[in-house]
Amino acid sequence: MDIIQHSIAVGKYLVSPLIRHQDDGGYAASVSIRSGHGSGMHDRVMRFTPRFASHAAALGYAIEQGLGWVRERAPQAPLALPCAA
Repeated sequence: MDIIQHSIAVGKYLVSPLIRHQDDGGYAASVSIRSGHGSGMHDRVMRFTPRFASHAAALGYAIEQGLGWVRERAPQAPLALPCAA
């Protein structure tokens, strides 16, 4: 089952981590980064190769990577704000 939790708004971006429980008991992490609205909306999804022992570790990694991507492209973006999932 895919679980999107803890979406974070940063300027024009919405960072949404995606954590998946694997058959081997570990966790895989991905992150979606959305920007724009309507037909001008873009969604970038990054999937990461490390596997994690806990949901929390995978979640933290996905958030860190997503926010890092945003900061590289929009260093003046306001602080991250959690959004309702």
